Amino acid sequence: MMAKNKLQEIRKIRLQKVEKLRELGINPYPSKVKGEPKAIGKARSFKGKTVEVAGRIIGWREHGNVVFADLKDETGQIQLWFQKDNLIEDFKFLKYLDIGDFLYAKGKVTKTSAGEITVDVSDFQLLTKSIRPLPSSWYGLKDIEDRYRKRYLDLLFNPEVRERFNVRTRLVRELRRYLDGLGFWEVETPTLQPLYGGANAKPFTTYHNALDSDFYLRIADELYLKRLVIGGYEKVYEICKDFRNEGIDQSHNPEFTMVEYYESYADYQRIMDVTEGLFKHLAKEIFGELKMTVGGRKINIGKSWPRIEMVSAIKINLGLDVLTETEKALENYCREKRIEIVGGETKGQLIYLIFEHEVTNKLIDPTWIIGYPKDVSPLSKDRSDKEGWVERFEGYIGGKEICDGWSELTDPMEQRARFETDVKIVRKDREEAQQVDEDFIEAMEYGMPPLGGVGIGIDRLVMFFTNSWSIKEVILFPTLRRKKC
Repeated sequence: MMAKNKLQEIRKIRLQKVEKLRELGINPYPSKVKGEPKAIGKARSFKGKTVEVAGRIIGWREHGNVVFADLKDETGQIQLWFQKDNLIEDFKFLKYLDIGDFLYAKGKVTKTSAGEITVDVSDFQLLTKSIRPLPSSWYGLKDIEDRYRKRYLDLLFNPEVRERFNVRTRLVRELRRYLDGLGFWEVETPTLQPLYGGANAKPFTTYHNALDSDFYLRIADELYLKRLVIGGYEKVYEICKDFRNEGIDQSHNPEFTMVEYYESYADYQRIMDVTEGLFKHLAKEIFGELKMTVGGRKINIGKSWPRIEMVSAIKINLGLDVLTETEKALENYCREKRIEIVGGETKGQLIYLIFEHEVTNKLIDPTWIIGYPKDVSPLSKDRSDKEGWVERFEGYIGGKEICDGWSELTDPMEQRARFETDVKIVRKDREEAQQVDEDFIEAMEYGMPPLGGVGIGIDRLVMFFTNSWSIKEVILFPTLRRKKC
C-alpha cells in the first residue's frame, strides 16, 4: 500500500510538471526531434566533436549549477553535462525533467576528470515526459509475473532479457536463410480455418459474422501446406502462430510460434537429416560453436544424433519390454506410475503415454526417437517392416521435445480411415481428435507425391539455444490470467 501511495504521489507531481511546461509554451510530447541524433554507441567515439543524441534519461545527479544525467538508447549509454553558464535561461527548465523522460541533447563530446565520456550540452529538447517513475527509482521490478505483464520494463532493466529476444530474432532470420538456401518456398496459410486439423489439440473457436459460421484458430498449418505440395510446391515452409486451447506450464503456451516444412520425394530419414543440419547451422552462425549449455550440462550438437526406436528407449530407460506386455499390464503400469488414463486406451496409446511421461526427461543429449504407434499418429505413413507402427520421429534435447515429423501419408483412402479412427479413439478430450477434413481428402485424391515434413516450436528452439527452460521467458508477451483490478 505504501508503494502504491508513493507511486500516486510521484505521478501527481509529474502531471503538475506537464501542465507547467505547457504554460511555459513547451510541448512535453512533440512530434518532431529538432535535430538529427546519432546512435549513442557511435556518438561516444566522436571526442572533441559536436554530436546530437536522443534517448531515455536513466540517471540524474544535481550539483548546484551543474547537472549530470545518463542518457540511454538501444546502442549504448552516455553522460550528459548541463552547465548553467552554458545554458543560461534554459538551465531552469531542467527542474521539470525526471528519470524516465526521453530527451534530445546537442553538445561537444569530452571526457571528465573521472574519465567519463560526456556530452557538454549546449542545447536540449524534451521529447516525452514520463508520468510514472521507472521501478528502480521507487521499489524495483521484483515480481516475476510483473516482468511478464510489463515486459517493456523487464527489457529496460534486464539486459539479459533483451539479449534473449535478440537471439530469438537471429534464430528466425537464420532459419529462413537455411531453408531458403535449400530451395524451400516460404508461404502464408489461413489462421482462421473452417475446420481444424494437422495435430491432436483442442482448438479455440470463434464466429465469423459475415459468413454466419463458426471458425477455428489454427492448431497447425500442416494440411494447408500439403495442399500446396499437391499444387506443385515441392519444398515449402511457413513460420506462423498456432493456437491450442490447452493448459499452461513450463513448456506450453496457448499461443505459440511454429515452423513447419515439407519436402517432396523425401521420407522421415531425409527430414531428420535436414533438421539436424538446421540445428547445427543455427548454433554455428549465431554462437560460433556446436557445444551448448543445457541446464547445467554442456552438450555437443555437432555429433551425429542417434536414432533410437521408441520401444528401445523405453526398454533402455525403464527396463520394460512394452511389445511383450499385455494392454492390461501396461494399464496397471500407468496406474502405478500415476500416469493419467481414462480407460479403454489402445496398446499403442499406452506405450506412447509411458514414453512421454517416464522417458522423455531422460533424453538430455540430442536424440531422435523413431517408430511411433499408429494409434497416435494419424498423418504418418505405415512402416513396411512393423505392423501397427509408423515412420514418425521426434527430436529431444535437454529432456524436451524440440520437433515432431514423419513420412507423410499420401493414400487418400487410408487418410480417411485414419481420420475416422482418430475421431472414435479414446482420449481425454474428444475435441483433440483429428477431424474428417473432406476438402483435404478431395485434394489428396488429385495425387500427392511422397513427402516428409516436420514441425518445430520456435519458442522451444529459443528455450534450448538460450538455456531458458520456461516458455514465458522466450515469449515477449506470454498468455496470463487476466489481472483483477
